[in-house]
Amino acid sequence: MIRIDDELSLSALREIKLGDMVTDTFSKTGLVENIDRIDDGLYLIFKFFLVTGRVIEVRR
Repeated sequence: MIRIDDELSLSALREIKLGDMVTDTFSKTGLVENIDRIDDGLYLIFKFFLVTGRVIEVRR
């Protein structure tokens, strides 16, 4: 299981793939169903959509 928090490096975020088990260490845990990577010019935004219907969003 991959813990997505502030300490996770950018390279580790990029390595997360569909089917990986992830958690935000609070209430969102599940398998990754879809991943959106958005570069807004200031931040690189990762949205991990889980099979449970929840979304984990991280900005770096």
